[in-house]
Amino acid sequence: MSIEPVYRRLLESGEAHQRIEQAYAHLQACDVCPLRCGVNRLAGERGMCKTGARAQVSSFGAHLGEEQPLRGWAGSGTIFFARCNLRCVFCQNFEISQVGNGREVEPEELAEIMLRLQAAGCHNINLVSPTHVVPQIIAAVLIAAQAGLRLPLVYNSGGYDSLDMLALLDGIVDIYMPDMKYGDSEIARRFSRVPRYVEVNRAAVREMQRQVGDLQMDEQGIARRGLLVRHLVLPNQLAGTEKVLRFLADEISKNVYLNLMDQYYPAYQAHNYPGLNRPITSQEYQEAVAIARQLGLNRLDQRQRRGLWE
Repeated sequence: MSIEPVYRRLLESGEAHQRIEQAYAHLQACDVCPLRCGVNRLAGERGMCKTGARAQVSSFGAHLGEEQPLRGWAGSGTIFFARCNLRCVFCQNFEISQVGNGREVEPEELAEIMLRLQAAGCHNINLVSPTHVVPQIIAAVLIAAQAGLRLPLVYNSGGYDSLDMLALLDGIVDIYMPDMKYGDSEIARRFSRVPRYVEVNRAAVREMQRQVGDLQMDEQGIARRGLLVRHLVLPNQLAGTEKVLRFLADEISKNVYLNLMDQYYPAYQAHNYPGLNRPITSQEYQEAVAIARQLGLNRLDQRQRRGLWE
């Protein structure tokens, strides 16, 4: 199955510049993410994400650690954006998301990075932590498309996304890969420091599924379009795994591609939070898998890693 990236059609329709203008207008009194800080990022003001008018890139390259349909044999072309609209106390990439290691780039340079990843043979362009820089991404993608970009675009987010921004990404993103971190918003407030996570997250995932549907792959098993959901199992059932999986089974699709992740360990500030200050056990992970199976979610990516407590 060969599927042309959706942004190629947007480019051909002549709507591209209008979409960029609409996206950048949201930076004037920023409501790019559900925190809706209201600062004028175009004038250099910075809200919770500490990002101004330009996106900050921490690193980029072919990543062989992603899910099999993304990494294939040549790697997923990941671009790690600095900063984040979540403030997870257990973040394993806190140097990027919280400390903000990275440098500012113009959309033209971001577009050039995408083209370099395509030239390196990567299967897709994987935008990691993109939520707070959607306008800059839209501008860069359309510049890159004019210069010949033809890879599927992966929107790899923490799942705390604005419906307004997702509407602007409709017809641009091929593959959505959100986290569904929690089944309880009070737990989310405590550990990720944002309000209404569950409400916002579920609305976003519904919209992502509406736009792209279940994950589709080509003849070689490489993802071309669709939804892929990640859920990190936390110790002591703090992630609300059963609630998350029941929502996916009942309201999204039993054919959803789900990565049940077992790699939690107490990073960043997690050692200060009772309940989060240990890895998960093998039993906790297997219980999560069993729940998914019972709910009919059989399209699981469940690569187990070393280090689980017995």
